[in-house]
Amino acid sequence: MAGPSVVPYAGAGLHANLPPGERLRVLLVEDDEGDAFLVGELLAETNAMIDLLVATSLSEARQRVVGVDCVLLDLGLPDAQGLDGLRQVLEMASGAAVCVLTGRSDEHLGIVAVAEGAQDYLVKGQVDGVLLARALRYAVERKRADENARRLREVELRQAESARLERGLLPQPLMTTDQVSVHTFYRPGRHAALIGGDFFDVVQTRPDRIDLIVGDVCGHGVDEAALGVELRVAWRALILAGVPDDEVLPALEQVLMSERRLQEIFATVATARLHLAANRATVRLAGHPPPLLLSGGKVAPVPAKGGLLLGVRPRRPVAFDLEFDADDWSLLMYTDGLIEGRVGTGDDRLDVAGLTGLLADPANRSVSLAELPAWLVGRAEQLNGGPLADDVAMLLVTRGGGR
Repeated sequence: MAGPSVVPYAGAGLHANLPPGERLRVLLVEDDEGDAFLVGELLAETNAMIDLLVATSLSEARQRVVGVDCVLLDLGLPDAQGLDGLRQVLEMASGAAVCVLTGRSDEHLGIVAVAEGAQDYLVKGQVDGVLLARALRYAVERKRADENARRLREVELRQAESARLERGLLPQPLMTTDQVSVHTFYRPGRHAALIGGDFFDVVQTRPDRIDLIVGDVCGHGVDEAALGVELRVAWRALILAGVPDDEVLPALEQVLMSERRLQEIFATVATARLHLAANRATVRLAGHPPPLLLSGGKVAPVPAKGGLLLGVRPRRPVAFDLEFDADDWSLLMYTDGLIEGRVGTGDDRLDVAGLTGLLADPANRSVSLAELPAWLVGRAEQLNGGPLADDVAMLLVTRGGGR
């Protein structure tokens, strides 16, 4: 088959009355050689920077439409007539603008053609070169604007769907007692995300027993966020099923190892089981920073053994029994995103000692317990000189006055 007929039109500069723009490739679908020649002459008069390709039928146009910016279509072709031809061109040239150029001076047909998807409806003999070139360029820009608006709308819809999904995945503490209060804080490190690889949950299984977990999956992507949700849901299921205490984290580790996409993925976890009647807690750590205890005006890390990361070398974390000396206390559980921010201009990090100092600062006495987690993040960011890079999750459980 012979190659496409290409008639380039160019000059040293654009016509003064033409909109500026890059060189366009326009496919004219026209079976009348005289009309095709006239279109070429009209464009040649304008220095319109348009390369004109000519196809004499719809089947020929189908083979030559790739890479064109605009299709200029006659509605009377050997293999397609009227709006049927327009519909076929719109389907085959989804990325290109389509303008109708016809001898039919029919206002109703023009309205229908534009409604079908054509960018313009031009009548032969009623357009000169300047008008034709301008119409082609405007049609291309309108098509691009429509495509950009469509893509933007698709992105907005996907973001809205993701936001609804992420909100649905955030935990709702399963707790009915009024003997303690739980204040939560969550902020992902990913820009515009609602959840990240950090996770937390609260489950009450008996009137005097509450289980809490805070965990952190290494990484900051969507896969890590999904794995964090899986671990949280698995932990809740294990607690509600009454799995023995020492078996919960090993079972959670099995879930991690079976669901992670890379063998290098690991997680850190801190759990606490509150025994309200006995006013004590059992704390287990798997490579996670220790909770902080606020009581009697003092702040101190819970001296539980750190244990191994989940997913590295399976081993049961060692349980630590924490006795509360009074009925007024708070237990802060958090992820390391809170303490990894810098302090000053050097390489020093806030770390557990720095967080303990922030909580011991008399300046936070005026901050309510419900607002304390957000206050801590704000202070950590001040010390860091900007936003914290990692996800941050916190659980603050309080009894009585709380500190």
